[in-house]
Amino acid sequence: MRLARFQIGGREACGVVQDGEIQELGGNFFDSLMIRTATHYLADVNLLAPCKPSKIVAVGLNYQNHAHELGFPIPENPIIFLKPPTSVIGPGGRIIFPAMSNHIDYEAELGIVIKSTTHCISSEEAVSHILGYTCANDITARDLQKRDGQWTRSKSFDTFCPLGPWIETDLDPGNLLVEAYLNGKCMQSSRTSQCIFPVDHVVSFISQVMTLHPGDLIITGTPAGVGPMKHGDEIEVRIEGIGSLLNHVQ
Repeated sequence: MRLARFQIGGREACGVVQDGEIQELGGNFFDSLMIRTATHYLADVNLLAPCKPSKIVAVGLNYQNHAHELGFPIPENPIIFLKPPTSVIGPGGRIIFPAMSNHIDYEAELGIVIKSTTHCISSEEAVSHILGYTCANDITARDLQKRDGQWTRSKSFDTFCPLGPWIETDLDPGNLLVEAYLNGKCMQSSRTSQCIFPVDHVVSFISQVMTLHPGDLIITGTPAGVGPMKHGDEIEVRIEGIGSLLNHVQ
């Protein structure tokens, strides 16, 4: 099932996407009973970011080839950091090139949307706490990351976390193709089977550190091939079984 947030007629709603239509729900994705109400053509709505997280927990260096391209050692445990909710934009949203940076990179990533309050769970319990998966782009001001020696400023600008187009609930995340296309050219291409830490381990590990709430987002790291974007560029993240997330740089 594909769950989406959308805007129509000046209001926001949630719905189920199927066969070019979106069936509006009389609640949200976390209600025990989701009543289907009106039906809209997908072409008539404006898709929004599919979740409104209270926090975004990102995993750094989760693909060996990406750690190698940045010159970092392979981590023994997941390296986690936070992005603010104000960094989220949806499909078609504009990525704003910040004035204090001269170099911003795309980073295609699989996103995990949390379904229920999650605290100190095991890897075996992780799947029952996951609502589904979405495409994410962990935009990074690489020059500021190198200058600061830590990642908060470089990862936290408004518009630096595009998400979408929806949440896919029926998906095995173990071996998905993850790709990034810059102006139509494939720049990143790998599979989630190459992750150092798989989805269930990541969710369990983070839950030992902080409580995750419904709608919170975990982004699971990016493969090799990250690179710079400039004003006017088009960046697309494609993930097998989910779809395509397209944004432009302003």
